[in-house]
Amino acid sequence: MSRKLEALDRRKARVRRALKAAANGRPRLSVFRSSKQIYVQVIDDAQGKTLASASSVDKELRASLKTGADVAAASAVGKLVAERAQKAGVSKVIFDRSGYIYHGRVKALADAAREGGLDF
Repeated sequence: MSRKLEALDRRKARVRRALKAAANGRPRLSVFRSSKQIYVQVIDDAQGKTLASASSVDKELRASLKTGADVAAASAVGKLVAERAQKAGVSKVIFDRSGYIYHGRVKALADAAREGGLDF
């Protein structure tokens, strides 16, 4: 089990290194996907602050979602984080998939965030 975690940490670090080089001062849209929920944050790495966040456990979404671990939940979270980021004055971000494959829930979240007005 520890080899899998080490591989995930290496993959995550490799992705973050590439993002830092390409960011040009833009905030990072970071995704965390568990087996039951999905979480996303817009992080300003220069200041070390979270500008906006959303998850499938938010009160606004929890009632309308069947489960927090499907594509519908991910797209709802993507729309919500785009709305909250725009309120915080953020329109351009860089997408941090955190080592997850750009497929399924991660892709649905990214597409919904783009539809919500975030540019990446």
